[in-house]
Amino acid sequence: MDGLVARRDGQVVQARAVEEPLPPAIFIMGPTASGKTDLAIELARRLPVDVISVDSALVYRDMDIGTAKPSAEELAKAPHRLIDIVDPTEAYSAARFREDALREMAAITAAGRIPLLAGGTMLYFRALEQGLSNLPQADEAVRQQLLDEAEKIGWQGMHARLATVDPAAARRIHPNDPQRIQRALEVHAVTGRPLTELQQERPESPLPYRPVKLVQSPWSREELRERIALRFRRMLELGFEQEVRDLLEKYDLNPDFPSMRSVGYRQMLGYIRGDLDYEEMVMTGITATRQLAKRQMTWLRREKNAIWLKQNGKDAGQIIEPMLN
Repeated sequence: MDGLVARRDGQVVQARAVEEPLPPAIFIMGPTASGKTDLAIELARRLPVDVISVDSALVYRDMDIGTAKPSAEELAKAPHRLIDIVDPTEAYSAARFREDALREMAAITAAGRIPLLAGGTMLYFRALEQGLSNLPQADEAVRQQLLDEAEKIGWQGMHARLATVDPAAARRIHPNDPQRIQRALEVHAVTGRPLTELQQERPESPLPYRPVKLVQSPWSREELRERIALRFRRMLELGFEQEVRDLLEKYDLNPDFPSMRSVGYRQMLGYIRGDLDYEEMVMTGITATRQLAKRQMTWLRREKNAIWLKQNGKDAGQIIEPMLN
């Protein structure tokens, strides 16, 4: 209501500017296999919300079993936006996610509803809330050079190399996270500056919403580890191997595609290519997923103003409803 003009006793006066409150947006964050989808569906049943997926693997078409993508039945109860929007041959970035998510959030708010963003890709949540640094675009020639080098010395060696040019990034990025190692080295190769230094120059780009952040996670670390193992074995029972074989045939994929670096797919691809035997694939797949969950928990513990839900998130509705008014 800024700039409102009123008349009082024949005099024109400037009314006091009234700042409109920011609309709310609900964030459901948590490690993999913690039950975020179930919670999002339950809240969609109780509240006037529309769900947006915050997951770097769910964006890919035909990658359903290995990503634990919501089933058709679940999506009928609570449709999720930003699922199945790109082919597995395409790259999808945090910058593109932020653009897509803000567009969907605006449409939801315009319809008089509340955006509910649910997922485990913490980088996407941070990009959405804080904006992104002015980082260089992907350079395919540099990426290929780094991939060639990784073939020779392995990603542990590449991580050691990162520690020499950007020690802070090396401490932050796990040695078993090739995608982020590659990106950090690529940025340094293209700009001559550490990724960490460039990220500190993040421009002001505040989120035009009032986030209500909820963390969904089993209280017991051992329970989460067991849930991860059970879910991975369930994926195998549902036909995960055939899903990856079908993807390879349909899209002519290889390990260098970002989609195939996703946890689970990387290990299954190694089995299909003969680099791992079946039991090695199962154990490395479970281990990699547990490592992912550990990294997600580390990130979540640093999250400011987040509300950690009680077991199974049964208290979520009681917490959220008073905060949405």
